[in-house]
Amino acid sequence: MAQLPAGIRFIISFSRDQWYRAFIFILTFLLYASFHLSRKPISIVKGELHKYCTAWDEADGRFSSQSSKSGSVAPRQLPDNETDCGWAPFDKNNYQQLLGALDYSFLCAYAVGMYLSGIIGERLPIRYYLTFGMLASGAFTALFGLGYFYNIHSFGFYVVTQVINGLVQTTGWPSVVTCLGNWFGKGRRGLIMGVWNSHTSVGNILGSLIAGYWVSTCWGLSFVVPGAIVAAMGIVCFLFLIEHPKDVRCSSTLLTHPKGSENGTNRLSLQKQILKTEKNRPLDPEMQCLLLSDGKGSIHPNHVVILPGDGGSGTAAISFTGALKIPGVIEFSLCLLFAKLVSYTFLFWLPLYITNVDHLDAKKAGELSTLFDVGGIFGGILAGVISDRLEKRASTCGLMLLLAAPTLYIFSTISKMGFEATVAMLLLSGALVSGPYALITTAVSADLGTHRSLKGNAHALSTVTAIIDGTGSVGAALGPLLAGLLSPSGWSNVFYMLMFADACALLFLIRLIHKELSCPGSTTEDQVPFKEQ
Repeated sequence: MAQLPAGIRFIISFSRDQWYRAFIFILTFLLYASFHLSRKPISIVKGELHKYCTAWDEADGRFSSQSSKSGSVAPRQLPDNETDCGWAPFDKNNYQQLLGALDYSFLCAYAVGMYLSGIIGERLPIRYYLTFGMLASGAFTALFGLGYFYNIHSFGFYVVTQVINGLVQTTGWPSVVTCLGNWFGKGRRGLIMGVWNSHTSVGNILGSLIAGYWVSTCWGLSFVVPGAIVAAMGIVCFLFLIEHPKDVRCSSTLLTHPKGSENGTNRLSLQKQILKTEKNRPLDPEMQCLLLSDGKGSIHPNHVVILPGDGGSGTAAISFTGALKIPGVIEFSLCLLFAKLVSYTFLFWLPLYITNVDHLDAKKAGELSTLFDVGGIFGGILAGVISDRLEKRASTCGLMLLLAAPTLYIFSTISKMGFEATVAMLLLSGALVSGPYALITTAVSADLGTHRSLKGNAHALSTVTAIIDGTGSVGAALGPLLAGLLSPSGWSNVFYMLMFADACALLFLIRLIHKELSCPGSTTEDQVPFKEQ
């Protein structure tokens, strides 16, 4: 018998379950990357919406008309709705406040909508819910760009578009995290989700490159093209997304087994054995240690969340207040508020900062800003690997936050020294700022929302994810707004604000870090028992 080709041997070396998991991993990665792809254009286009007038334009507003008569004006003809200083209404002296209001409109709507999204999403099929959100997001992202083609310069139009887009984009995060949590178990969760969460940086990079390609010639396409991509991915979601392993008769637990020949019967027996052991496992001493305020007393009854059954057919969705009672949810939520404040300030204002400091045009500034997201990819993966190895999520986040504060100060100082310094600090800052943000929104949320006593209740995961990310989105809304208010007085004030926010994020983790260090080997998911009836 002839030997099988190498490619075929590679394919059959993986089980059916593993191929499905790989497919879901890649699909959810691409789906949420497209969401972030559509959020990036506004930061790239800011440099085009407001252009700095030349010195002689500021000194004499009539120079343009006079030079036009003398024939000395530049050959470029400005459209009726565009001025020498940019695109109305962003061509005035208060342009930073107006641009900040656009960011705030989107992010504030996103923050409010996120709390509702978890509640709504747990009552609807994930595939339908996510498809609707992606189609609607694509439509409103493109609508913003249509303002260029239809000569719309009403500030209210752009604000309303941003608000609605922010609301519909809240369908994305709880949906993809819940789907991934259904398919992957707790083994090496930090690494798996650290790699997976790089979709944020990949989406930002692609969004920057796509928007930057058209920003100087036709900035409307900087929104229309990403909007079309998001809508197309929504159709892909409707056609291919599998919400749960049981829908295709796959195991719901990620199994690890020795290499070699292993038939299906042995795999099934191993799965049953693991599930039986998991079900009967008692509450370990390390878990109890994390639950105690002083390490001596008994478990406080307020830490026990009762999940009522639904006619004996399964576990009901966890309540909002019930999810808040899980120790760690409030602390990580508040930490993410400040971590996301820092991250989203960079997301929305970094290209404009580079334009002002390094004197680059909007396209080059957008391309250079992608280095922050490149650093974010490595930071998210590094945080996942370290937290898996140490089994200490809060301590890993705390260490990176501790290093991020002085890094931000150094960035504000040496980024003015030249191109090379800016590149180096963008990579380092991206890694340290994005690492904790990535870890909390993925592995930590999954740890807290998929405790083994929940028996895979995806509703709890959706609610916990929405609470944590919704609270973080409040910071995401405040950061760009504060940056818009502080930047006219100098960029150094913006960086002082970012360093203060970083310190606040670290402050909210101190109690959890203390518990982790006092209970070696404990993990985030071991912080609370659940009682079912």
